[in-house]
Amino acid sequence: MSIEHLCGALSRRTLLKGIALPLLVGTLGMSAATQAQAQDAVAGYPSRTVTLVVPFPAGGATDITARLVAEGLSKKWGKSVVVENRPGAGGNLGSEYVARAAPDGYTLVLGVTGSHGINTSLYKNMRYDPRKDFEPVTQATLYPNAIVINNSVPANNLTELIALLKKDPGQYSYGSDGNGTASHLGMELLKSRGGFQIAHVPYRGSAPMVTDLLGGQIQVGITGLPAVQAYAKTGKLKLIALTTGTRFASAPDYPTVAEQGFAGFAAPPWSGFFAPKGTPKALVEKISADMREVMADPVSKQKMVAAGSEFTPSTPDEFRAFVDREITKWAEAVKISGAQVD
Repeated sequence: MSIEHLCGALSRRTLLKGIALPLLVGTLGMSAATQAQAQDAVAGYPSRTVTLVVPFPAGGATDITARLVAEGLSKKWGKSVVVENRPGAGGNLGSEYVARAAPDGYTLVLGVTGSHGINTSLYKNMRYDPRKDFEPVTQATLYPNAIVINNSVPANNLTELIALLKKDPGQYSYGSDGNGTASHLGMELLKSRGGFQIAHVPYRGSAPMVTDLLGGQIQVGITGLPAVQAYAKTGKLKLIALTTGTRFASAPDYPTVAEQGFAGFAAPPWSGFFAPKGTPKALVEKISADMREVMADPVSKQKMVAAGSEFTPSTPDEFRAFVDREITKWAEAVKISGAQVD
């Protein structure tokens, strides 16, 4: 190698070292600063009111779950945790609101099977992506939908109801939590397997549907067990089937759809907490750990069981994997049902 080439090579190496070292130092500095900011966010959290958005009306199964968790977190954190109901579009309106919120841990959403599992396949124009626009925090519940009927209906179990519907297909209608919800799709799958017809009346959540069912405006309803269990226990409604694959531990007296002639049928809805995308990982993990602690509290667990459901907490990574599987599963259900919403 000539002297000129050697000098050139040495100069290039010196130049590269001169560039690389400041870049390395800068990168390390940025990393340290980011970690410090994340630690500060966790250490000072929460310093003000935290809002748990429920994308359905007050009084339903999702609302009951959120209020139990909010009560426990308020006690643990010493700060107000409020529940804000933002219903509409099968859970989309409230979920989109949180997707666009600041990623600081102060606005969270209790998503459900519909808003974060079904709707991405159901809606033509989704304005958020359940995978890309949220940080999964923890699963909250897995509970059955319940098929309930007005006391005027001359049936006492699913077999008798289906026989009645086949005999008089135009005389009855059923209400669900809304178009494309787990309650709607679950019943449509059951109709497909059972070969019967019944008109669908979608509602904006379980509370208004139950009101109409009690009043006789509709004859059949399907919604989360927590929203109707009290009415079943007092004899105001007849609960004839649950949608879990096996009998529900906290409500063992109620038969499943599967054991009434539909082996393998299982369509249980779920709920879980999500933060806006970009919320620091350390903060997501703290909120998740605190929520799991609340859900593990014996008093909170008993209150949830009394409401007709069970807490099923999980880590953020476990919940992310669960949501991925649910999106895939319900995409097939939407296809089978033929349901679609603009």
